[in-house]
Amino acid sequence: MTQATTTPPDGLPIYRLLTGPDDASFCRRVSEALALGYQLYGSPAVTFNGENVIAAQALLWPSSPKAGQ
Repeated sequence: MTQATTTPPDGLPIYRLLTGPDDASFCRRVSEALALGYQLYGSPAVTFNGENVIAAQALLWPSSPKAGQ
């Protein structure tokens, strides 16, 4: 990304929580969001639903600089 923007592309929200089975598809979804410019927000979480390990990762769009900071 060559130029910082204050809003995510394609009308995506500033905050996203990706969830799904802990597999290659989930990792690709997180990687694609990072490539768009999102940043990881906190650590991933995992749980077991009785059949699969389910992962969750929060992502946050970097905000524009705030006045006075």
